Amino acid sequence: MLALNNNLQKLVNIAQNEEKLCIGLMSGTSLDGLDIALCRFTGNGLKTQFSLVNFTTIPYADSFKKEVQQVFAKKDASLEKVCLLNAYIGSFHGELILEALAEWKINPTEIDFIASHGQTIYHAPKRLHQLKDYPNATLQIGDGDHLAVKTGVLTISDFRQKHIAAGGEGAPLALYGDVLLGSKPGENRILLNIGGIANLTWLPADGNYANVLCTDIGPGNTLIDAACRKYYNLPYDKDSKIALSGNVNEPLLNALLGHLFFSEAAPKTTGPELFGMAYIDEAQQKSSTTSIPNEDLVCTLSEFTAQSIIQFTQQTFKADDIKIFTSGGGARNPYIINQLKKKLPTSVVKDTAELGINPDAKEAILFALLGNEALCGEPIAIGNNPDVLMGKFSFPL
Repeated sequence: MLALNNNLQKLVNIAQNEEKLCIGLMSGTSLDGLDIALCRFTGNGLKTQFSLVNFTTIPYADSFKKEVQQVFAKKDASLEKVCLLNAYIGSFHGELILEALAEWKINPTEIDFIASHGQTIYHAPKRLHQLKDYPNATLQIGDGDHLAVKTGVLTISDFRQKHIAAGGEGAPLALYGDVLLGSKPGENRILLNIGGIANLTWLPADGNYANVLCTDIGPGNTLIDAACRKYYNLPYDKDSKIALSGNVNEPLLNALLGHLFFSEAAPKTTGPELFGMAYIDEAQQKSSTTSIPNEDLVCTLSEFTAQSIIQFTQQTFKADDIKIFTSGGGARNPYIINQLKKKLPTSVVKDTAELGINPDAKEAILFALLGNEALCGEPIAIGNNPDVLMGKFSFPL
């Protein structure tokens, strides 16, 4: 009988290890930096046990952000730039991992695998592109082979393609990790991630997987951040200082909430391709609010994010004993969180630290979990989501 080649034999050995030390990577649409979560897993599926060993976010330099922004969420972009960034980001993320491991005094040989989300540059669900001959599509760059060779560590990447190939929209992938790490029999829970886009996972108290819902809701921080960059030369509204200094403009808020996306049935996905500066400009034109003070604009955009979450929750979930656990940059936005607490008075709103999950690290942790499932898990049927294992394997040599 022929023996497995060396890479495949190592893969089998890693998959058979009861305990795995791995790294989850997340680089979101906000382009603020690379989240690196060093995780330890034992078991898989419903028997998964997890601990966060270490975590860091390494900020991106402005020069890097500008390079990615040349191709990010644009229908027309330089194919050469996409090609170059695909290779560059893979190696660059590898360098950042090595920096983090050196700081933590951990040798790369101790790491079983890296699970990399990559960098989304375009998300194109059919509901957005509306081209009848084309399916749902999405593109994340930051090639896994480059990352594996740079670090010398087995890398699992490009998770979203299998989800789409099996009939999904490629997002939100938080579903699988939220179910395995966040469910609790007897409690109605919502795990709400407010990143560039806001998404949630509904985990009903009855534990029935058929009733679990994971969906994008609308913009999270993306429009607020865009306005802060344009009008204040700031990356985001720290502590909601700008929003809290302004007032909500109701005509603009109504225009922002008027898009058909908000009346479409869930589950659904979206991205900055829809919710970008052009969306703000169009809403201001429609509502004749182009001359409102900048602080009122930021305040109204913050209210827009809060209201889209509140309205979806009220319309979709009838339970009055929901516990909402937040994560992502929006979990540290006082304006949004205070509005959720005020307008959802029968719900308890806390962040995922209550569940033992660092709210800043949650998405990176979830991709590490997807990597663990790709190695040794079994497909799980949850709601109407594809029951598939996701991720492509890249070997160091």
